[in-house]
Amino acid sequence: MNQTRVFLIFAWLMVATLLWLEWNKAAPATPTVATQATAPAGSTVPAPVAASAPASGSVPSAPAAAPAPTGAPKGAAGPRVTVRTDVLSLVLDGGSVLQADLLHYPQSKTPGSGPVRLFSEDPQHFYAAESGWVSSGSKAPDHHAFVPEQGARDVALAQGADSVSVPFIWQGSDGVTIRRTYTFKRASYEIEVRDQVVNAGTGTWQGMVYRQLLRTPPQVKSGMTNPESFSFNGATWWDGSYQRRKFNEDYLEDGRVNAQVKGGWIAIPQHHFFSAWIPQADDTTTISLDNPDNGTRALIREMGPGVNVGPGQQATTTARLWVGPKLVDKIHAINAPGIDRVVDYSQFAILAMLGQGLFWVLNFLHGFIGNWGWSIIGLVILVKLALYPLSAAQYKSFAKMRKFQPRIQQLKERYGDDKQKFQVAMMELYKKEKINPMGGCLPILVQMPVFLALYWVLVETVELRQAPWFAWIQDLTARDPYFILPVLNMLVMWLTQKLTPAPGMDPMQQKMMQFMPLVFGVMMAFFPSGLVLYWVTNGALGLLQQWWMTKRHGESATPPKAATAK
Repeated sequence: MNQTRVFLIFAWLMVATLLWLEWNKAAPATPTVATQATAPAGSTVPAPVAASAPASGSVPSAPAAAPAPTGAPKGAAGPRVTVRTDVLSLVLDGGSVLQADLLHYPQSKTPGSGPVRLFSEDPQHFYAAESGWVSSGSKAPDHHAFVPEQGARDVALAQGADSVSVPFIWQGSDGVTIRRTYTFKRASYEIEVRDQVVNAGTGTWQGMVYRQLLRTPPQVKSGMTNPESFSFNGATWWDGSYQRRKFNEDYLEDGRVNAQVKGGWIAIPQHHFFSAWIPQADDTTTISLDNPDNGTRALIREMGPGVNVGPGQQATTTARLWVGPKLVDKIHAINAPGIDRVVDYSQFAILAMLGQGLFWVLNFLHGFIGNWGWSIIGLVILVKLALYPLSAAQYKSFAKMRKFQPRIQQLKERYGDDKQKFQVAMMELYKKEKINPMGGCLPILVQMPVFLALYWVLVETVELRQAPWFAWIQDLTARDPYFILPVLNMLVMWLTQKLTPAPGMDPMQQKMMQFMPLVFGVMMAFFPSGLVLYWVTNGALGLLQQWWMTKRHGESATPPKAATAK
């Protein structure tokens, strides 16, 4: 029986199908807008909190449901301030971060390419982080109401300085003032947003802060030339466990969400980059989703904490806004539960855990080697060594089957078209010679999750973005410009087929296997070269190991005279 060969075909086709489906799924991709937006931005403002005034000294809780958003007036935002650090260039109006350029990440490797623009006012790619206040009985500033304090305008991080701060202010008619301070640190994509409420009036002021991320999900063509479609694009949050909702026409299919959580966060991840609001660990917030502007935009919001400020008193609330790449070491430094999952190696927990471990090894190797291409090769070697006992059993099984191919061919000739008798005779031979035809299957099953996890690591890792290997490969996230690696992959697969036994294979299976190298070669021609480098290295090492095991255990067995008797 040819179970092993059939299983191998099935395994290869399953992997190919998974890769193909994931590559071609129509997921939104990150726009990289290179020009200054000219159109006014739209946004949403939560309705005032419909709650009775709490007793003096108490803190209002988050509403039971997210407030319904309404269209914000155009042009209501205050004066703009441009902030430039060593890693970010941003445009603020006090209540919103309207534009964010990532200075260390060019859109492409073309000379003169502008930086990736994460936040943008372009109506086609609108994306912003907003924060304001609501109140049930008092005046409160929404995210359009803040103005620069003391006429502050453009600010830059001074040479040698560790941080720079930009103050904004809102003054109410009842004596309440809210001072908002944005603090930017050197070499950091984390922005501290601190609100100080000062009540100089005669009555108690109560309010609740809201923070939200709003964007127009862009549409991209599906196809193998769009690696952005690999990564998850949507809204994610932490409500005690990692949750996510994909941007599509069914964004609110499972409801608008009403998750009250302590120490939660909200984020919008995409390929290589993400934004997130992270409140203080002891803050209780309510997380909700919405589709404002007639469903053309997607919003994720957190409401809270609430404050109750008496006459002559003040209160402060602080949150962090992340605007930047998915750098694993820096994300761990955020110290928020589950936020490392925005580096989305997979929606499946086991693959995500494997991916995190594999990236740790890859990053460790890069610390010594200093080149991501050679680090990929080193990682594949280490994975091969770790799985050597399993793969050795697999190739030994193949070698023993190859050894007895002459006998199997003789059985096939003896029984002709009587496939049932042929299968029975072949199984008797396997039993007599202690050959397990399924011996190569278990190792493949064990290795497949590792290979898939490693695959997602190479797709998702921003550290590999536009990184060179050597010679003709100057961007591991772009396809091989001369198709050398895909051709090598075809050659490795073809040689592997020649070494792999095919007892009892029918002509249809033979034709299918003959086309497998060509099919994978065409697919790999459009894959990022870093992924193809992984496949070629893995396949070449497997071919070398299989050749060695065949040489040791796969000598042809001469059929005994009894086997040839009629």
